[in-house]
Amino acid sequence: MRRHLILMAATATAAAVSLAGCGGAGSSGTEAPPSAAAGAGCAPVAGDKLVVLEDDKKLQNTDNVIPAVNQKASSPELIAALDKASAALDTTKLIALNKAVAVDRKSSKAAAQEFATANSLTAGLAKGPGGQLTIGAADFPESATLAELYGVAATAAGYTVKVQTIGNRELYEPALEKGDLDIVPEYAATLATFLAGKVEGKNAKDPSSSDLQTTITNLTALGEKRGLVFGKPSAAQDQNAFAVTTAFADKNGLKTLSDLAAKCSGAATVLGGPAECPQRPKCQQGLVDTYDFKAGKFSSLDAGGPLTLTALKTGTVSVGLVFSSDPALAGS
Repeated sequence: MRRHLILMAATATAAAVSLAGCGGAGSSGTEAPPSAAAGAGCAPVAGDKLVVLEDDKKLQNTDNVIPAVNQKASSPELIAALDKASAALDTTKLIALNKAVAVDRKSSKAAAQEFATANSLTAGLAKGPGGQLTIGAADFPESATLAELYGVAATAAGYTVKVQTIGNRELYEPALEKGDLDIVPEYAATLATFLAGKVEGKNAKDPSSSDLQTTITNLTALGEKRGLVFGKPSAAQDQNAFAVTTAFADKNGLKTLSDLAAKCSGAATVLGGPAECPQRPKCQQGLVDTYDFKAGKFSSLDAGGPLTLTALKTGTVSVGLVFSSDPALAGS
């Protein structure tokens, strides 16, 4: 299961107490969207290459990759090493790392080591107090690769490192607080919302934001209450995104979601995503509220998975919900 527990949730507080993801695949048929679409719209265009449309009005929150560290395990040298890993990452490089594992079939450890070498990740790092560190990973490849990357940086800072795959956030986050894990690669907005649920309960105010600094400020304050500290967030994001084929974008002159709304609201446009997308504030409902985008049809597929990717490439849907670091976006 991927780590997106708030981005498709109906409310932030519901996400904070549940690890339900975006849901499995629904039917492959279409159903009426929540708002009637006027205009001709833009029919799907098949193509092998996909491109993410820029979220120019900041519908999605800031789910930047960030190292979460048990406070007792932290040292200035360790944080500096993790910060160097963060500085080397952006979304394009994260996509390439995911492609190395998912498509090129390299191990997460090999992909991380190659990335570290190419980006001089270990150069100039100061040695910390040393000792054994256990770095936890969630049970999906991107998290495992990021954990291995943190391991390379921590080793260069003088630590003996073990990387261990734990499972979902409900398992690894308590282990991080307890000190059974020392570091975990995390996602700023999602973790902030998760911690708010633990600290403040079911009536927690959503601490995540489309502004990164606001999210980090709130995350830091919540982490202090649970014995956690954080390195700097990277520019890399793994969050909801909306993709089209490059052929579709070229034909209709699209670069942003505002372009999509202005040029492609209408009957011929088909939006693809998980079954719950029409009602979710970060999916179809968000596109309506933030961009005034109205699709003619909605196709119930999956959450950024193979059904959606195939539907885009075969010309079944015009635009589909994907994850911004999906290896299918490599080279697009």
